[in-house]
Amino acid sequence: MSTVTSVIDRIDAALDMAHGIVETTTPGQLQAPSFCPGWNVRFELNHLVGGMHIFAAELTGTDAGADHHADWLGTDHRAAFTTAAALDRAAWHRPDALDTTVRLGFGAVPGPTAALVHLTEILVHSADLAVLNGREDLVDQRQCADLLATMRAMDFDAFRRPGMFAAEQRAPADAAAHRRLLAFTGRDLEAAARPVSGNGPRPHAG
Repeated sequence: MSTVTSVIDRIDAALDMAHGIVETTTPGQLQAPSFCPGWNVRFELNHLVGGMHIFAAELTGTDAGADHHADWLGTDHRAAFTTAAALDRAAWHRPDALDTTVRLGFGAVPGPTAALVHLTEILVHSADLAVLNGREDLVDQRQCADLLATMRAMDFDAFRRPGMFAAEQRAPADAAAHRRLLAFTGRDLEAAARPVSGNGPRPHAG
């Protein structure tokens, strides 16, 4: 299997994992605090859905129609995710997807780098939601382990800055792969999440 096929397949699998987690997320859980400081579950899911729209627009040369932290969820978070995931999946399956330069918040990057960034967003945020909503059984452990190995093999400290990822947190060596991944990306799984206040965008750790 080629690297090109591999990264697209990994995004597909991550979207499948995220779909299962979002489908089990109830409206009543959306106001619970997130592991991202100052965010709640709804804001984090909205961030993920907005990112899918932004990536799809970048890959297809179109306008996303709103900024990253507009209200993408509306009154039905499940339907909003399904719509965004379909657009996202179709965009990454374009023949020229990995030949496209993608503009991200920290600058323009080549397609393969953008794909890895997007894979990280999907896996980390959906793993967050799985832990918060008590559905860790739906996490793809192999995907999380593979991504963690990729991160550890690169100079990840360059991404540890405000608005991206916080410092690595401690996690037991025998913890499940998704918990080690979340700790690596700055989530303190043992600390209580901070309550959300206000309605605007928040800084976050990933």
